[in-house]
Amino acid sequence: MNTLVKQTWAGLRVLIVMTVLLGVLYPLAVWAIARIPGLEPNAEGSIVTRNGQAVGSSLIGVDPVPADPARDPWFHPRPSAVTPEVPSGASNKGPYNEDLVKAIEERRAAIAQREGVSPGQVPPDAVTASGSGLDPAISVAYADLQAQRVARNSGVPLDRVKQLIEANTSGAGIGVPGVNVLQLNLAVRDAAGGAH
Repeated sequence: MNTLVKQTWAGLRVLIVMTVLLGVLYPLAVWAIARIPGLEPNAEGSIVTRNGQAVGSSLIGVDPVPADPARDPWFHPRPSAVTPEVPSGASNKGPYNEDLVKAIEERRAAIAQREGVSPGQVPPDAVTASGSGLDPAISVAYADLQAQRVARNSGVPLDRVKQLIEANTSGAGIGVPGVNVLQLNLAVRDAAGGAH
């Protein structure tokens, strides 16, 4: 009986020490490190703000929903495999999966129709979901494909839209230079006078 009591107290002491170390001190240390100047924006999710309001994260792609789909003034990110049940993640379907091939062909046809081009002109990143389903960047080719529609529907001249694409292009793309969709849409909105 004496050994059982000693083991119980030893286990309880370990539980208390580990709870304080890993449940209190470690989270406080991580929080404090995240407050070091220069790290705080990244630690807070790289939130993008306009007029003091959070409008999104530069690290998470969100597909904007136009008020009027027939007059869509926004650039769109890569498609997402995300469902309400699974907030992020890929489909895990291989390149020969019939469902995936069908989904890609449907996306290609829908984007070609939306942009007024032939399906063969739709770039690969426009029809394939990223690994997380939340990729914030698209290829320059996909941004260029959408430029005509965005210019027409936003009222921003096409030359200005192309300048905005170039200004929001960085090395953070899908193996090639990428365009951050949130930043680009905010720039289009600003250029249009915030009307959208």
